[in-house]
Amino acid sequence: MKIVYSDPKSGRTAQAELSSDMAAMVLNKRIGEELDGAVIGLSGYTLKITGGSDKSGFPMENSIQGTAKRSVMKRIADSGKDKGEYRRKTVTGSTISDSIEQINTVITKYGDKPIDEVFPKKEKAQEEQKQ
Repeated sequence: MKIVYSDPKSGRTAQAELSSDMAAMVLNKRIGEELDGAVIGLSGYTLKITGGSDKSGFPMENSIQGTAKRSVMKRIADSGKDKGEYRRKTVTGSTISDSIEQINTVITKYGDKPIDEVFPKKEKAQEEQKQ
């Protein structure tokens, strides 16, 4: 399971992989609840769950209770050619289960660790060598 965390002040994002022990601490949390940042090694930080997706790629929907997949009517556009059109989309519930692959979070409370250590910068030369 991956946790993607972002900083609303700087706009930076990063991701961390959770071990199975730490993933058990996140299970049964819902969208909108807060997590302790120590789960991903950010002690003192607080993370708010904003969404995620399951192993099949279906997004989490806050209006669906539980962990099941549902097919719901979603508005696809507010303007343009498709304005006012609805389509049936498959989404998964708002509760984190074993089938969730990625969790999206936002930092709400900052800890002692400097923000530059939380979001390490990658050197472009290193990225090019990896490719």
